[in-house]
Amino acid sequence: QVQLVESGGGLVQTGGSLKISCTASRSMNSGNTMGWYRQISGKDRELVALIDDGGTKTYQNFAKDRFTISRDNAKNTVDLQMNSLKPEDTGVYYCQARWLFNIYWGQGIQVTVTS
Repeated sequence: QVQLVESGGGLVQTGGSLKISCTASRSMNSGNTMGWYRQISGKDRELVALIDDGGTKTYQNFAKDRFTISRDNAKNTVDLQMNSLKPEDTGVYYCQARWLFNIYWGQGIQVTVTS
């Protein structure tokens, strides 16, 4: 079992930056992927970015030029640096880990971008 805890969300103005972080409760052996999803009000949860334990990254189109995902395997953390934020980025951001055919989710963290 893996617990994921997000931190770093909050309020930011349009054009600003915010970094959110996720810490896993245990180390996961090779073959895992960690990432971020988000749910905007009234919409389905959507992928933001993924990073596997080898460092290969996948971004949704809206995130490619503004967001950067990174991880520290020694600390069991995954971060999402978000720049040039827009009001439409407002939502709940969820950390996800995939390991040994299981999918784990964090509780979600609110990111609000004001205009």
